[in-house]
Amino acid sequence: MAVGKRIYLKRNLPDPEIIKQFKEIPASNTADVMGRNCAMNPRIHLVSSPKAQMMVGPAFTVKCRAGDNLALHAALNYCSEGDVLVVSNEEDNTRALMGEIMMAYLYLQKKVAGIVLDGPIRDIDEIGKWDFPVYATGTTPGGPYKEGPGEVNVPISCGGVSVEPGDIILADPDGVIVIPRNDAAVILEDAKKFKAADEGKLEKTRLGTINRDWVMKNLESKEFEIIDDLYRV
Repeated sequence: MAVGKRIYLKRNLPDPEIIKQFKEIPASNTADVMGRNCAMNPRIHLVSSPKAQMMVGPAFTVKCRAGDNLALHAALNYCSEGDVLVVSNEEDNTRALMGEIMMAYLYLQKKVAGIVLDGPIRDIDEIGKWDFPVYATGTTPGGPYKEGPGEVNVPISCGGVSVEPGDIILADPDGVIVIPRNDAAVILEDAKKFKAADEGKLEKTRLGTINRDWVMKNLESKEFEIIDDLYRV
């Protein structure tokens, strides 16, 4: 087996109904019930203009060599409607992995849910206007190599978070989180409850009835000192 040059065609996929329900929950709410350690580094951010706030779908993973998009081209051949392409790139920021032509193929022909790249793109003057979720680290006119190696549908690291093929990718204007496929059903129920509680807190804040006693209790338990005086040198 040619390790480093493998393209896997099959994934274990999450329940489509679970994917659909996550689209109703902000990424921040879901992240909070996951111990707050599932969010990709904010260097990966939204660079296009989708009308829908939420992007969600099963991860179709791509492991690229830094600045090389041959494996990504392979992924364009094999990904399916509704997938979210998640692309590792050894954190390289010197070369764009995609431009308008490749992106148009994903958007118009493959009809994927979106793409997350741990690297830059180019042709932002066009892609930036599209109703298609594109998350990337930025832009550069410098183009990629097409030599390989690279792999498709293997475990990767993207934005400092591990991603398995078939994990659920949830993103909104705040950024991108990764929901492990095997834990998705439990996380969904916890996230629903958290969202409801969060909405309740927001309403109380608007009405001026929010109780913030917990702040003082927490400061005391952490042995903070409150000094009614000026700081003096």
